[in-house]
Amino acid sequence: MTIVALAQLNLMVGDIPGNARRVIDTARRLHGKADIVVFPELTLTGYPPEDLLLRPACDARVDSALGEIARAAEGITLVVGYPAVRDGVRYNIAGVVRDGVVESEYRKMELPNYSVFDERRYFEPGDSALVFRQGSVEFGVTICEDIWFDKPVQRAAAAGAQVLLNLNASPFHQDKAAERETLVADRAARFNVSVVYVNLVGGQDELVFDGGSFVVDANGKVAHRAAFFEESESLLVFHDGVPCVADIARFPDVDEQVYRTLVLGTRDYVRKNGFDSVVLGLSGGIDSALTLAIAVDALGPENVETVAMPSRYTAQISGQDALQQAQRMGVRHQTISIEPAFRAFLEMLSETFSGTEADITEENIQARCRGILLMAISNKRGRMLLTTGNKSEMSVGYATLYGDMAGGFAPLKDVPKLLVYRLARWRNRDSEAIPKRVIDRPPSAELRADQKDTDSLPDYETLDGILALYVEQDRSPDEIIAAGFNRALVERVTGMVDHNEYKRRQAPPGIKITRRAYGRDRRYPIVSGF
Repeated sequence: MTIVALAQLNLMVGDIPGNARRVIDTARRLHGKADIVVFPELTLTGYPPEDLLLRPACDARVDSALGEIARAAEGITLVVGYPAVRDGVRYNIAGVVRDGVVESEYRKMELPNYSVFDERRYFEPGDSALVFRQGSVEFGVTICEDIWFDKPVQRAAAAGAQVLLNLNASPFHQDKAAERETLVADRAARFNVSVVYVNLVGGQDELVFDGGSFVVDANGKVAHRAAFFEESESLLVFHDGVPCVADIARFPDVDEQVYRTLVLGTRDYVRKNGFDSVVLGLSGGIDSALTLAIAVDALGPENVETVAMPSRYTAQISGQDALQQAQRMGVRHQTISIEPAFRAFLEMLSETFSGTEADITEENIQARCRGILLMAISNKRGRMLLTTGNKSEMSVGYATLYGDMAGGFAPLKDVPKLLVYRLARWRNRDSEAIPKRVIDRPPSAELRADQKDTDSLPDYETLDGILALYVEQDRSPDEIIAAGFNRALVERVTGMVDHNEYKRRQAPPGIKITRRAYGRDRRYPIVSGF
């Protein structure tokens, strides 16, 4: 009998001494309970460390941390991820640590260089399998992307592996968890090995790692699944390489997965950046309402402040709905009219604007008045400012630079408008945290009289359909038109996406939940004649 522990940890990128302490504390806690403890990919640096890897001090800190971990690995075997330079070449490594030494090292073979990944910038691929014996079982080692290809698994199996330990830092996007579990089950069955899949959990900038570590047997049947979106330590008993069935956590439904991703990503971004609390503008609209719910679930109501900032164009019911939600969620709320500031700006600019008609300029001034107020509160109270814009708006530039785009973090940046509504309804499943009228009202920026979003944009069902094809699937306008969308509308929407790259570059980071998010996942030039 061999007992393997899955250490699903939330780590801090760059905090190598702190991450090493987490490894050592976990090893000591599991000493006498487990024979092997498996940690996530690049445990010591956190994932992704990006250009921290290029700093010589990073190598020195990793080496020092490895020495401390080795000294603590008495009577227990640890499989830990870290970067290391060997013979002048940097590799993504999984080290087998026991009896006071790093006994052997596996070098990741398959280096992802797509989507949010650019590992070929930092690492060279390995080419050799690693198999070690623990008790009566032969264990192979692979790292993350390796499991998506035949070669690393095949080589481990050919070298005698009965159980494959796969260290992961697999970020969330919709349907990813089910996809990877299905793929790993197929690999296990085809190569006749059990697989222990240990995933990272927690938020890092725009990425969220959702945990959900699992074990499948050599028939591809799930023997264990850890909880999603939280740290855990799981103990799996193996008899001659066959895992005994243990707890199998449920798969959350799609909307729950997305919502919990947004909560975890917001919590970790705020706290890991040294903030305890947040502030946001609460307009009485659906986007700020959902952002408030996420913030409260992430940080607690005592750490959230909301501000309503009406103007001459704000409907009375908007203020009522904002106040009602703030009261329901137990947050500090105040109302500060922007009308005095708006009038002052119009008066200051009256001579400059003489002979012109009111247009989007006046709308932007209102948004920037609100941005100034929110940033002032953020500075004075030491609260991070959350912006409330969604992916649909961000795609087509329906947002104001230095206005509603001003802030430190954008929880809904990758959430299309229709999904905003779905998530709001999901959040209201047990109690009406978000007033029903907020969900039912036609959306409006309320920057001019009787304004509706549809004055400037197609209906969101049409808009989100075009954006899903153009942004997430890289379909051409002609292909989108062939899918049944109006030509003029497609050309207008795709043109808006292309022309607003400059705005997105100046937007705060936000959480990736789709297959193609703005930021490191979708990199387009600002100046382009394509």
